[in-house]
Amino acid sequence: MAERKSAAVVAVSLLVLVLAGAWMWVAGRGRGAVVVYCAHDLIFAQQILDEFTRKSGIEVSVLGDTEAAKSLGLVQRLIREKDHPNSDVFWNNEPLGTLALAEDGLLEPYRSQEFDQRPPEFRDESGEWAGFGARFRVWIVNAEKMPATQEEIDRRLAGSDLSRMAVAVPLYGTTLTHYSLLWNRWGADELKKWHLSLKDRGCSFVKGNGAVKDLVASGACDFGLTDTDDFFVAKDAGAPVAMLPVRVDGEIICIPNTVSLVRGSRHRADAARLIDFLLSAESDIQLAKSGSRQVPVHLGVTDAQVPSEAAELLPWTKDAAAFSGLETAREECLGWLQKEFAP
Repeated sequence: MAERKSAAVVAVSLLVLVLAGAWMWVAGRGRGAVVVYCAHDLIFAQQILDEFTRKSGIEVSVLGDTEAAKSLGLVQRLIREKDHPNSDVFWNNEPLGTLALAEDGLLEPYRSQEFDQRPPEFRDESGEWAGFGARFRVWIVNAEKMPATQEEIDRRLAGSDLSRMAVAVPLYGTTLTHYSLLWNRWGADELKKWHLSLKDRGCSFVKGNGAVKDLVASGACDFGLTDTDDFFVAKDAGAPVAMLPVRVDGEIICIPNTVSLVRGSRHRADAARLIDFLLSAESDIQLAKSGSRQVPVHLGVTDAQVPSEAAELLPWTKDAAAFSGLETAREECLGWLQKEFAP
């Protein structure tokens, strides 16, 4: 009897050890994964992160954002977690939120081995962020509803009825970036006047650039403001859409992804390797070949390495508007917009 009890005790002890070992192995894997907060669409971002894991053996745990709250939700989360960061790397899909985090001291300088392989306007000299894979703000037009020309857009914008136009609510993402640039260039009063004029003339403000794309693609609206990646989604689906770049003072609104090392990262070495990968020519080419057709900014990428639709947009980067110094404009503009769109 005593022998059976002893054997049972040994068996239970071995089971406990095995389970404890398994739990420690799983927990160790969780602790070892690089945590990425990612505002870029995960349908495109996950492919690149998976490729990094395949090549490096480093696991990546990714937290995405919602379409309506693109980038702003993750920026606010990083601010809340300032004293106890959970993320190692922030992959943002627009630069102004990143600039705000840098201003608040939440990002750690890291000059990747790929850092200098992009024009100065796509990197922060302190090393707190670097850009890759750019999109552009565009007018998306349903070519069956109106001529896809700047003259026709200007004619409609000058008219009394904008009920056939759509814009994303500018509290988030690239539309907030767009508004912040206008706030900086035009001044607060002129931007407010322009925005209120859109509302008064019936412009539809909807939840996200994707919703703008859907309205124009379906013909429910004739034209609107969105980004090149959403335009290509509509085009690939067979919608009768065309696009024209949005220009401010002759400059194009070019919006790169940015990547940064979060201050207090618990996996700094592996996070640095991921940043190197995201800033590589390979990553830029992969984004250009994805459905989003993001335009490479890596100096080592040639036209021949990317699809023709992305290559055709490469010259647009030369007319890109600068975002440096827009942190204050973004904060002031967002404060006003939050009151303007308060429930």
